[in-house]
Amino acid sequence: MVRETRLTPERLVYPLFVVPSEGVRKEISSLPGCFHLSADQAAREAREVESLGIGGVILFGLPSAKDAQGSQGYAEDGVVQKAVRAIRAECRELIVMTDVCLCEYTSHGHCGLVEGAEVQNDPTLGLLARMAVSHARAGAHVVAPSDMMDGRVGAIRTALDAEGFSGAAILSYAAKYASAYYGPFREAADSAPQFGDRRGYQMDPANAREALREVRLDLEEGADMVMVKPALAYLDVIRAVRELVDVPVAAYNVSGEYAMVKAAAARGWIDEERVAKETLVSIARAGADIILTYHAKDFARWTK
Repeated sequence: MVRETRLTPERLVYPLFVVPSEGVRKEISSLPGCFHLSADQAAREAREVESLGIGGVILFGLPSAKDAQGSQGYAEDGVVQKAVRAIRAECRELIVMTDVCLCEYTSHGHCGLVEGAEVQNDPTLGLLARMAVSHARAGAHVVAPSDMMDGRVGAIRTALDAEGFSGAAILSYAAKYASAYYGPFREAADSAPQFGDRRGYQMDPANAREALREVRLDLEEGADMVMVKPALAYLDVIRAVRELVDVPVAAYNVSGEYAMVKAAAARGWIDEERVAKETLVSIARAGADIILTYHAKDFARWTK
């Protein structure tokens, strides 16, 4: 009766990793219980997610081929675009979100176009906008730019509106840190950079005030929702963002956070259910309205 923070499955978003071909369902070694899925299997997975009362899914794509421009990311027949169509054909209530970033599609693994050894911010914006439009055309309800290029929210909003997709929402990865917690994801999405790192465009983990500046800028450019990533080591940032804005705040309980729980639980060192629930409630308590998490299906089953 007096519990202050209540978390239910409809506030969760479950990540899906989609691949080419058909009939593919292959477990990701560093993310136990998560799979590489072809479009047909992603639709099947999405039906289960919807039946569990989970609010949405977010799609990440692994293309059949990569190039320097990440062209498969904005191809109309790309892996994410096919999966969005397949999921929308099967699910009526589930919110479908898509990750908008070049890193999964570029041969160099960076989130933007590269010249020499430098990521080029402004030339990347048009490609991100093309990707977002292709996702909206396929049926995505929400596009979520995760690249951290300056100005990308404005470019995406302008492109979506110009193409008749003013109803498509933007969930901006507004405060995305250059974190060591992303390791398992980079295996899952095959997105590790081939040289250098992403500290030039992702945030310094030591900075909190900078996160608020990034959030303000993205809202000025037209973001409908903002995200803090990772979540567990940045609860103070989630709280600060929640107090700053009156739009929905999301947080990403990232792959490393999930994998550590799974690994410790597999060794009998922790109670997986209690630790996962406590983790997710702490993120909600800090102020997150929406939580992206690989624990979503388990949480939904535990709380039935």
